[in-house]
Amino acid sequence: MSGRAGTPDAPRAGPIRAAALALAATLALAAAPVHAEKADRDKPINFSADQPAQVDFQKRVGTLRGNVVITQGTLSIHADRIDFKQNPDNSLSATAYGDPVSFRQKKDGSDEYFEGYAQKAVYNGETQTLELFDRALLKEGKNELRSNYISYNEATGIFKAEGRPDAPGTEGPGARVRGVFQPHPEGGAAKGAAGTGAAAAPPAGGAAAGPPLTLTPDTRPPGK
Repeated sequence: MSGRAGTPDAPRAGPIRAAALALAATLALAAAPVHAEKADRDKPINFSADQPAQVDFQKRVGTLRGNVVITQGTLSIHADRIDFKQNPDNSLSATAYGDPVSFRQKKDGSDEYFEGYAQKAVYNGETQTLELFDRALLKEGKNELRSNYISYNEATGIFKAEGRPDAPGTEGPGARVRGVFQPHPEGGAAKGAAGTGAAAAPPAGGAAAGPPLTLTPDTRPPGK
């Protein structure tokens, strides 16, 4: 990992550029709720770093530098630098910088994990939200999403990605959200029961409820 403290925010665009960016893709994928492991906030927060740490045990806050690792139950963050605190409900909140930062946490009631990679990550355990900035990649099971800004709400299971310019001095996806919708696992909701290609009738009392969409962008790892 590099020793730099983080990635600067992209500069403010001019009026013409801002208007173009307003048209950049913004994607919200409403999948079935995949809440993070509920028991994590009941576990102790463990942290380690290569360099001397600045920690206030009374206020439960700290700054760690150099190959930093923070864990709480199934949640783990690896970064070059992490500013963190223990919230009143015992959950963890942290702002992490690295090349890249890696975030991992188990989904509640499942053996799958969701993972995030970026140059900067902001996690709030109280609101159960994760934000990834610059060369961001978010993986939830086999689903993946790539952009320069990605947010994930653990409580609702909703991912959101916005196209933003690459930060100065970095190469990333640019002001675009990249992905591919894969076919439904069952072979497509439009197939009829007899295989004739006719649309299947929705169940009584509502529209047909298909499985969540699978979003898979290119499989290249985050660049360095």
